[in-house]
Amino acid sequence: MSKYTAKRIVIESIGTIIGAMFIAFGVASFLLPSQLSSGGVSGIATITYYLLNIPMGMMIIIINLPLFIFAGYKIGKEFFLKSILGTVSLSIFIDILDKYPPVTTDRFLASIYGGAIIGVGTAIILKVGSSTGGTDLVANLIKNYNPYISISKYLTIIDIVIILLNVIFFKHIEVGLYSAIAIYLYGKMIDIIFEGVYYTKLLIIISDKNEEISEAIKNEVKRGVTGLYGKGMYHNKDKLILICAASRGDLYKIKELARRIDKKSFIVVANATEVLGKGFKER
Repeated sequence: MSKYTAKRIVIESIGTIIGAMFIAFGVASFLLPSQLSSGGVSGIATITYYLLNIPMGMMIIIINLPLFIFAGYKIGKEFFLKSILGTVSLSIFIDILDKYPPVTTDRFLASIYGGAIIGVGTAIILKVGSSTGGTDLVANLIKNYNPYISISKYLTIIDIVIILLNVIFFKHIEVGLYSAIAIYLYGKMIDIIFEGVYYTKLLIIISDKNEEISEAIKNEVKRGVTGLYGKGMYHNKDKLILICAASRGDLYKIKELARRIDKKSFIVVANATEVLGKGFKER
């Protein structure tokens, strides 16, 4: 094993444990005391926790055990071992934290903070290429058998069914409604961590004074500008279209420059999910 590989394994293992800790905190200190669910295996474990008084962490291991036995030869040794670490860590942390009083018993607050914290933990685990078993393991198994199948659709159906079971068991429609909030925030936090909260804008400027505008942007705002040739179909004339990626702080300056130089300039401002390169994210 090379030094780089050993270092990567250590980092990914620590990331898996930290992610599991976040998930356990979100579940044990927020969702579980309010009978809420984030879907998946934890949703089933929530029901058995109240129905049979089985510790949630223990139930998560019991449910995942047959999945691990079946998946052992299908998902690769490294992912398999990291998933075991994630599942065991999650189970231990949940049962430890469950012994402490919840942070809140208000279902609305629990759904917001619990969903967000679980999302952070799940994103950390996904970042290091690991899992905590459950639906993640099912998804990887399905992909091995059919890589072209729509995993998200089936996982969504599974989560909906599990939440409906929670509603039926606890006999409160609010359980399902608040659980839906938790699941939404859980998904949004994953998106934010993976894609970032970017305020980068993409400006498309069409003007008869392209040279002056591009020079002003480069000199006064210190942003690069790209010119693409196109055709204005209304007048059937060739046009040079300026494209510029800008931060939120530069957006106003660039618009003002373009309008100052050419009051008739046509400007389109769009959100850029991610910008890589000089002046923005390097990787």
